[in-house]
Amino acid sequence: MIYALIAIVSVFSAACAQMLLKQGARQGYAPWWRQYMNGWVIGGYGIMFATMVVNIWCMHNGLQLKEISIIESMSYLFVPALSWMIFKERITWRKGIAIGVIIVGVIVFFL
Repeated sequence: MIYALIAIVSVFSAACAQMLLKQGARQGYAPWWRQYMNGWVIGGYGIMFATMVVNIWCMHNGLQLKEISIIESMSYLFVPALSWMIFKERITWRKGIAIGVIIVGVIVFFL
């Protein structure tokens, strides 16, 4: 159970890393290579790498791959919520229905 909670925190961290990557993409940089070599992007990919290591560690210590896969699907919940809060992106009714289907799927899987 503790490894599942750690994996959920890892997925949330990966969603935060995606916010860093988006922020890095929104910046305007003169040389093209600076678009990929700035603090936002490097930090985002660093956090992504760390979450990958945490997920491997959780699988090594007892979580099955199918459980990690379902937990990873929570990113479809975290990313829209964070993008709505941070970047004021709209969540359309179609996205809302899709998020609801994902929630139901996760609940059914874990019952």
